[in-house]
Amino acid sequence: MFIDAARPRTLAAAVVPVLVGSAVAGSRGAFRADVFAAALSASLLIQIGTNYANDVSDHLRGADTSDRLGPPRATAQGLVTPRAMTIAAALAFALGAALGLYLVAVGGVPVLIVGIVSIAAGVLYTGGPWPLGYHGLGDLVCFVFFGIVPVVTMEYLHTGGVSAAAWWASVPVACIVTAILVVNNLRDLEQDRVAGKRTFAVLLGRLGTRVWYAVLLAVAYLIPLVAWALEALPLGVFLVALTAPLAQRLGDTVSHQTGRELNSALAGTSRLHLLYGVLLSAGLLLPV
Repeated sequence: MFIDAARPRTLAAAVVPVLVGSAVAGSRGAFRADVFAAALSASLLIQIGTNYANDVSDHLRGADTSDRLGPPRATAQGLVTPRAMTIAAALAFALGAALGLYLVAVGGVPVLIVGIVSIAAGVLYTGGPWPLGYHGLGDLVCFVFFGIVPVVTMEYLHTGGVSAAAWWASVPVACIVTAILVVNNLRDLEQDRVAGKRTFAVLLGRLGTRVWYAVLLAVAYLIPLVAWALEALPLGVFLVALTAPLAQRLGDTVSHQTGRELNSALAGTSRLHLLYGVLLSAGLLLPV
């Protein structure tokens, strides 16, 4: 039950930024296996902790009901008590923080600040007195803390500095990971509105959310072109074009489907994120 509650299909969101940030560092001739292993483990634990925290918070706030369109949640189904899920979330965050201490030893105070803020963002996404995801800020949190911040921080941990390449490479990662959340919130739009969960999708409406999804994917494929033209990223990053057909199919699905029909697009966008991240990382390391 805790395995399902960890939402394994979403964990690529924790893996891709570590891969891409490490690849940026590797392209500069700097790579530390210890940093990579610790960061990957910590990132996965923070993602799992966030998923656990969301599971119990959404249940307690009444956002998960019998009408839920996505996969069933453990707390809402009574498979796990709210107390047990809260403890599991705290344990995951604690283990992630413990690994983070090693990264702090490597990167110093900037990494400590990033770690504290990232864990706080995970908890406050659906928890706390003013949950960010309930006030239209979920997309921004996802873009920043599952895209920009981890990619840039990874290069800093490997090299002690941050290059323009890291900033450029972080943007498409952020765009596609946010697109995963957008599909999720588009699927749940009506249920969230009834529950008083004012996601960005609820604020934009169905048409606006579909446009937002398309914009995120378009930017993800435009950025490598612009960065290459500015000589910030190498020619190899065009490997990501191999995923364009999948992105187009997903765009068509999101533009025409609703409700449970979007579950396939949700899984597909997560798969796109992983494939894009792997190809972007490979392209950064190619000697061209």
